[in-house]
Amino acid sequence: MPDSPNFDIKRVAILFAGGPAPAANAVISTAAHSFLEEGAQVFGIKHGYSRLAEYTAAGPLQEGTDYIRFTHETLTNARCSRGIMIGTARTNPGKHVSSPEHLKDSALVAPLRRVYEGLCSLEVDALISIGGDDTLKTANKIKMFQDNLPAGARKFPVIHLPKTIDNDYSGIDFTFGFFTAVETLAEEIRNLNYDAAAGRAYFLCEAMGRSAGWLAYGAAIAGEASMVLSVEDITGSLAETEVINVETGATRKVMEMDRVIDRMVDMMLAREREGREYGTIVVAEGMAEFLPSKYLEGVSRDDHGHINIASINFGAMMASLLADRYKERSGKVRKVNGLQMGYEARCAQPHAYDVMLGSQLGVGAYRALVEEKLNGVMVSVSGQFNLHYVPFEELVDPKTLVTKVRYIETTSDFHRLARFLETCVDS
Repeated sequence: MPDSPNFDIKRVAILFAGGPAPAANAVISTAAHSFLEEGAQVFGIKHGYSRLAEYTAAGPLQEGTDYIRFTHETLTNARCSRGIMIGTARTNPGKHVSSPEHLKDSALVAPLRRVYEGLCSLEVDALISIGGDDTLKTANKIKMFQDNLPAGARKFPVIHLPKTIDNDYSGIDFTFGFFTAVETLAEEIRNLNYDAAAGRAYFLCEAMGRSAGWLAYGAAIAGEASMVLSVEDITGSLAETEVINVETGATRKVMEMDRVIDRMVDMMLAREREGREYGTIVVAEGMAEFLPSKYLEGVSRDDHGHINIASINFGAMMASLLADRYKERSGKVRKVNGLQMGYEARCAQPHAYDVMLGSQLGVGAYRALVEEKLNGVMVSVSGQFNLHYVPFEELVDPKTLVTKVRYIETTSDFHRLARFLETCVDS
């Protein structure tokens, strides 16, 4: 066996991990179609890494249960369909590997080895990984694991396709499913605007978007919300420093809760002066990461170290604080309803733009492997759907193996657009 990856690709595996996103099947089906047209066999690994991470020689992968073989028939009308035709999961086989040195520890890399051996049992010549930043980290670790294999070991290239409705990916302008998700949430906000107006009330909508505010801002702009706030806005007077370890002096940035709530009340009072006693406020769920520690006691974390935001019910919490503060400042009662938004957008019927973008990414995987003979790159699209291939090394910190989040730049015209359109509040 050669030491370098095999680019004579006769068998390829496609794997989807993390949360769903509209147009997922456009990505999967076009990648599969491209290889089928060349006579290759294409395997769809079911439910992310969940089965591969448990692979052993005594428990071989079962066709139909653990993977499927794509055919032209199974791909018919798949491009515009909802859901994920091979399922997904959040299993993280690389969770114990947080530095290059860990790749030399047989215990820490055991789950990655099982994934590698499971794929080798199918005799695949390439892996196409589809997922968010955590899945990108895993793809990079699988590549690095193979880089450390002894001479003569089987090696296959790894290509990653970026996926997240949060749109917080470095290396690409917009991720597939983002605009469909924005439109789905924006339509909800439009409906809530009429409901709020009818009852002279407010809705405080917590939008998905763990690390950045793209989804919250997009939905607020398209849905004509009264105000939007996200993690990028927790700065200046809206932020403070909290000491988390007196002995070491360790600190973390948290929200200045009173000022954040007062900014919302300022907006409500400004709307009242304009004769509008109702509205909607959109906040990004990632702001929960900036809650003072007293609000996070007992909150669990997932395999990737993220807090369980859903268990906090951030929107309802902020709605209650807002209603109390509004009454305190105005002397009046205003109903504020808190609700979470996002799950309903992840498998919405994909819009044409997301189908086209997803299709190009799927084809990009084929072109990266067959035409460009690349390994360890993420496929990206820009301009007139021009393909680019970004090396993992440019997206992942070489020391911590953590990916780089792309935030909304608060000096950007996109960020300023929301400020122009929402109810004016004096800073």
